[in-house]
Amino acid sequence: MKTNKGFSLIELMITVAIMGILAAVIYPSYTDFVAKGARADGLASLMRVANLQEQFYLDNRQYATDMNNLNLGADPYITDNGLYSVDSTGTTSFTVIATAKGIQATRDSACITIQINDIGERTPAECWE
Repeated sequence: MKTNKGFSLIELMITVAIMGILAAVIYPSYTDFVAKGARADGLASLMRVANLQEQFYLDNRQYATDMNNLNLGADPYITDNGLYSVDSTGTTSFTVIATAKGIQATRDSACITIQINDIGERTPAECWE
């Protein structure tokens, strides 16, 4: 009677091939998921600055021209995770722009800059989904 004590080379090669195919399918999905997750921080910061602009307008009858007027410190404002810089311009209207920095700029090339203005126009639209 003969007993097997391991895997054959063919079994090992089939397993490696299956793992390679799975990795080729899963990795792009993973990087897209990570990019969208980091984009959420940029979108939240855009909405925060837009709300602060509206609050500033109620108090001063004009929009802030400097991020320091919104009590955010630096100009431009850097998000908590450091992947976006957010800047706002305007007096009678405003536009808030988030620009991807570092690794986020390479991971999420379709949404390097995201904007919202005083009438609620969000561009590019696919980045807000």
